[in-house]
Order: sequence, then C-alpha cells, then structure tokens
Amino acid sequence: MKSIVTSLSAAGLIAAVLAGPALAQQAPLKIGVLTDFQSVYSDIGGAGNVEATKMAIEEFGGSMFGKPIELVTADALNKADVAATITRKWYEAENVDMIIDMPTSATALAGMEMSKQFEKIMIVTDAASSDITGKSCSPYTLHWTYDTYANAHTVGSAIVKNGGDTWFFITADYLFGHSIERDTGDVVRAAGGKVLGSARHPLNTPDFSSFLLQAQASKAKIIGMANGGADTINTIKQASEFGIVAGGQNLAGIVMFISDIHSLGLKLAQGLIITEAYYWDLNDRTRAFGKRFFERMKRMPTMNQAATYSATLHYLNAVKAAGTKETKPVLAKMRATPVRDAFTDNGVVREDGRMVHSMFLFEVKKPEELKAPWDYYKVLAEVPGDQAFRPLKDGGCPLIK
Repeated sequence: MKSIVTSLSAAGLIAAVLAGPALAQQAPLKIGVLTDFQSVYSDIGGAGNVEATKMAIEEFGGSMFGKPIELVTADALNKADVAATITRKWYEAENVDMIIDMPTSATALAGMEMSKQFEKIMIVTDAASSDITGKSCSPYTLHWTYDTYANAHTVGSAIVKNGGDTWFFITADYLFGHSIERDTGDVVRAAGGKVLGSARHPLNTPDFSSFLLQAQASKAKIIGMANGGADTINTIKQASEFGIVAGGQNLAGIVMFISDIHSLGLKLAQGLIITEAYYWDLNDRTRAFGKRFFERMKRMPTMNQAATYSATLHYLNAVKAAGTKETKPVLAKMRATPVRDAFTDNGVVREDGRMVHSMFLFEVKKPEELKAPWDYYKVLAEVPGDQAFRPLKDGGCPLIK
C-alpha cells in the first residue's frame, strides 16, 4: 500500500509540475505600486504614481488573458527594511508579477534583492541612484525615469559651462544624495571646476540653517542641492531667507520636479536651471496625457508619474506580446520593443536595465512670463539619451561582459 500511495503522490506531483505554467497563466496579472504616500517624496510620486498606473491599465483595456488586471499599493515609509518586507510578501505570498515605483534608492536596492530572489520584475520610476543600473544592477530590474548620472551631466554641465565652476553641496545623507554629489562632482571636476565641500543632512529635515551657513561660508559660486522633494523645497525657501542668492551665490537644483516649482512659486523659483525627462507642454502627446492626468488629480504630472504610466503600459504590452506572465520572455519583449508613448518618443531599454531616452534642460520662467497654470518652463535644450545617460561600458554592471 505504501508503494502505491507513493507512486500516486509522485504521479500527482508530476501532473502538478507539468500543469504549473498553465495554472500560472490562468492567475490574474497583478501589479504592485510601492511608493511614498505621506512623506518627503509623496508629491513627486505617491498617489499620482498609483493614478498613473491605473491610467495605463485602463488604456490597455483592463484585463490580461481574459482576467481583470489587479493592483495593490503600499507605503514603503522610505525605509529599506519595510520595502524588503513588503516586496517579499508581494512576490512570495500574494502572486504579484511586477512591482513599480520604489521611492528612494535604499528602498529600491532592498526591493531589488527580493526581485532577484524570486526572479520577478521590478521597475524603478522614483529612486535615482545611478548604482541601480551600475554596480548594483539586476537582470530583473529596469530603471525608467532618470538617474543621478543623467541629471548631473545635463544640468551640472550646463551650469559649469556658464561659469559656475566652484561648488558646495547640501546633501541628503543616504545613497541618493551621495550619488548626486558624486556624479555632479565628477562633472564639475572634469570641466576644470572645484568642489569646495559639502554638508550632509538627514532625510526630511525641517531646518537647513546650519547647512546653509556652511555653504555660505564656503564662498562657492554654486550651491548644489543634492537632495529632492520637500528637502529641496525647504532648502530653497530657507536660502531665500538667508539672502544667499541676493549675496551672489546661486542654487543648482540637480533633481527637481514640476511639483517643486509649483510649491515654491515662480517668485522664488524663477531662473533655476533644472533637468527633467518629461514636461506636460512639450508636444501634443505630453499635453494630452497631462490633461487626462490633471482631470483626475487636479495637478500636472511629474516626470516620475508620467514615467510610471509609461513603464506600466510598456510592461502590459510586453506581457501581451509574449503571451505569458513569465519574467524572462516579458523582459525580452520589453528590451526588444522601443518605448514610444506620452513620456518619450525615443526610449530604448538596455541590457543593464537602463531605459535610455532624451532629457531636457529647462529654465524656470519669471512670474510675468506665465501664460497659463503650470506653464513654468522654457526649453533650453533636448539632450539625446546616449549623451545624457552613462555609457553602458562605464557603469560597472556585472551583467555586461
């Protein structure tokens, strides 16, 4: 009897194994948005990233392989351990097929480890460290919107060329800030400039006075803000109170978003030179997406929110084209298919996971130049992706032989 039971169990096991792919194919496609809903990066991603994901799902048709596409969301609290716990649970226990967003570089790297462990897809649209497709690259992670290398080489180069050759950094004291300071510092030094020092602050700092005093005392022509979101907004507001720009020093917003400009107002933000991957008023497609997003959120999308829409839609089209949710065929389709949508008309996904596309150099308008709500930018230049992003051979990604 024991041998019969064993053989029946074995037969059942074999049948289950053989049926596995078919059973998996029948499960609903599930996407997870892991974001920052209430802290320093909520304006640039947050609920807007969730809405952008919904917009992509709706545009695709709402279903895959005959079943409704499912969406789950959570707040990473900008903590690596929280991100690791949630991504593990989603991949392992809740059958999430793809996770998108990741609000900080630390949460992205923690989630990427889970993505590798479970061999499932992660698309980073908010976190910025160039290490994500450099030394920490993963075969299962794509980096979509921007990174510290591209921003440094776009806006940093422009400022140095215009005479801003001495820099002092006010830096968020974690991987994202360190990466901005490193990558922009490399640009400054390569152009013959000097980095005179830096002051590092904790994430979500309310008082920048001590850091601004150090920057002021350095006499650097440029104070580089190696931070983002609410930290950048507070740096600029408090720098105005200290009379830093009036005193002859200039601020460089290396990673800034249209939501930051909206929060600051043009009186404070005018004249800033910044770089973004998307602006709602670039062309007919960006305007159409911006209008649809505005109708739902009552604000224009940031580049991260437009990128989250783009990456979700590209992923869904790849799943459909592959005819399966299985990770490797889907990633192969995503890499083989150009990215052409409201976010970019010239995107390509590289072997290291970097989605390469044009970046734009903008100058923030003066208040009297405003023609409509959210009409904040003048386009100075479009920088092709192969010039903005780090060359594949220079990233140190172990996947690249």
